[in-house]
Amino acid sequence: MSPEKIARINELAKKSRTPGGLTQEEKAEQTELRNEYRRGVVNNLSGQLENIEITGKPE
Repeated sequence: MSPEKIARINELAKKSRTPGGLTQEEKAEQTELRNEYRRGVVNNLSGQLENIEITGKPE
């Protein structure tokens, strides 16, 4: 995920805590960006786990 998108996630999160909150469009954008971020994290973790090799002698 690009630094610009992460910055936008943070910007929307900050705005959501203000008295005005987010518009419906911003809430939808926030949800989509968060989902994209989560997918990236899961894919990254899955890739790391697939490359783990357990070594050592079995007992």
